[in-house]
Amino acid sequence: MTQHSFKTQFLERLQAAVADGTFVRLNLGGATGRDRSIRNLFVRPVKIRGELLLTFVYRHQTRDVTKNHPPADAYPLLDELIGNEFADAFLSTTTGTAHLNVRKGRNANLKLGPVEDTAPPDLEHDHRKARAVPTTGNTWLRDLGVTGLDDKVRAGMEAKYRQIHRFVELLAPLIREAGLPQDRIPSVVDMGCGKGYLTFALHDHLRRVYERPVRVLGIEQRAELAEASNKVATDRDLDGLQFMTGVIGSTVLQTTDIVVALHACDTATDDALAKGIEAGARLIVVAPCCHREVSAQLVPPPALTDALRHGILHQREAEFVTDALRAALLEAAGYEARVFEFISPEHTSKNLMISAVRRTAPHDTAEATRRAVALAAFYGIRNQRLAHLLRIPLAA
Repeated sequence: MTQHSFKTQFLERLQAAVADGTFVRLNLGGATGRDRSIRNLFVRPVKIRGELLLTFVYRHQTRDVTKNHPPADAYPLLDELIGNEFADAFLSTTTGTAHLNVRKGRNANLKLGPVEDTAPPDLEHDHRKARAVPTTGNTWLRDLGVTGLDDKVRAGMEAKYRQIHRFVELLAPLIREAGLPQDRIPSVVDMGCGKGYLTFALHDHLRRVYERPVRVLGIEQRAELAEASNKVATDRDLDGLQFMTGVIGSTVLQTTDIVVALHACDTATDDALAKGIEAGARLIVVAPCCHREVSAQLVPPPALTDALRHGILHQREAEFVTDALRAALLEAAGYEARVFEFISPEHTSKNLMISAVRRTAPHDTAEATRRAVALAAFYGIRNQRLAHLLRIPLAA
């Protein structure tokens, strides 16, 4: 089926759901348009003075822009946005879900899923924005020092809360795309979890949204941090959440569905990626930190020799090459890899994220391997940790 056919089928589902009152929400993500300040577009039904409208909430880096459209005007607008401005579209109705992925130069993909929202849509216009990580009721946020006794974010912790919130916002559609096993309890591992902010948030999201048991394990090298996190999990009766002391490279994973590693230093990121691949993870998400291994080897191509004699440019090029190579190697391992911004640079300079969703359809891994090797050769890279762990030789 062509991209056009998949999108037509998706939009027909949306129109039918709006017509029969089963439409709950539409989320557009994977922004690919010219305005890179737009992160997502959220669409839901509202009634204003008795008229049914579709409200569009454009989420930018620093603000939200809301516009209301009659359904007849909204459909052609969405037809233009999907595939041009946004690559991912997720439709939720009271009868089922649909996830459309449309990327230029790639085959489109439409996945139908089970019901997530069984309640009728809320048509109130003054709709309070739902938070991906609610502060009310999440006492673990208080225990970790993010919120106070009034459940409000404490002074000085605003950036940390935004980071936690953004993390869950980004992972939610990736988890839906990758899917969770139905025949057993899903297993999640956060490698190098630090104080556990994001581990707690991920556990909360999975339990609250999917309403089913889940096993989430945080692995941290510093024993005192793992012990402190375990105490919070135990005190708050957070079933299925556990922390242990360990190092990413020596950790043995059993079958695991989601592997996360944020800011694992240098080749520890590669270790986490390899562990996820070895464990057969449906979804792997990393936010790399430090790129010393490739930086020491990088040989500038002739056209870049003069530019990369500047230390800061050499460093940034090494970061680019490292993460581009990681993405290519993930494709060679049978995953669909994406590289995108995790959070605005004003909050942290370590703001790049790589996600990898395991492919279910046949994929030419040999061609993906060839591209990875060619990229390494272009920059004179002979050794790279993930390539070594995947047994992919980079140098003849």
